[in-house]
Amino acid sequence: MTTPAPTAEGNAPIQDFSQCHAGIIKRLHLLGELPALLAPAERASQIAAQSVAFFREAIFEHHLDEERELFPVVLSHAEAGAEHDQVKALVQHLSDEHRELETLWKRIESGLKKVAKARFDELNTDEVQRLVTQYLAHAEFEEKEFLPLSSRILGRNANHMAALGLSLHMRHSHEPVSTYL
Repeated sequence: MTTPAPTAEGNAPIQDFSQCHAGIIKRLHLLGELPALLAPAERASQIAAQSVAFFREAIFEHHLDEERELFPVVLSHAEAGAEHDQVKALVQHLSDEHRELETLWKRIESGLKKVAKARFDELNTDEVQRLVTQYLAHAEFEEKEFLPLSSRILGRNANHMAALGLSLHMRHSHEPVSTYL
């Protein structure tokens, strides 16, 4: 006695299991994408955390160094007339850019802190790109225009350059002054 071959209708329970596997397989493929997506997300969190620390510790300090140390000494040693006027205009331009960049930073800082904690929904990426673009332009302008002029002005007298170096060293030193005497 032979058993009759199952009909298409008789295979329905098996086909149901097969269709369930298709849905499971689709979801497993999506799950398989997750490790590749986590690496960039982790990298984004790291970059955000490092940027928050770096901007506060280094960039704000850099602006202060320029405005308290470099700009005044270059202004004070610029020759009266056109050179002094040029330095004054450059110092004003760079200081204005510092304020603008710091304002941009303040607008994105809280979003970056959230990204550092893997919360990606509140970062204004257009503002981040704007800050990056503007800061790169600021740095390039300073490197091409102000720093060569500063070097020429302070280079006229080696003592001016040495005094600036000592002033910056003292500003960043955590040792009491008496240690160096």
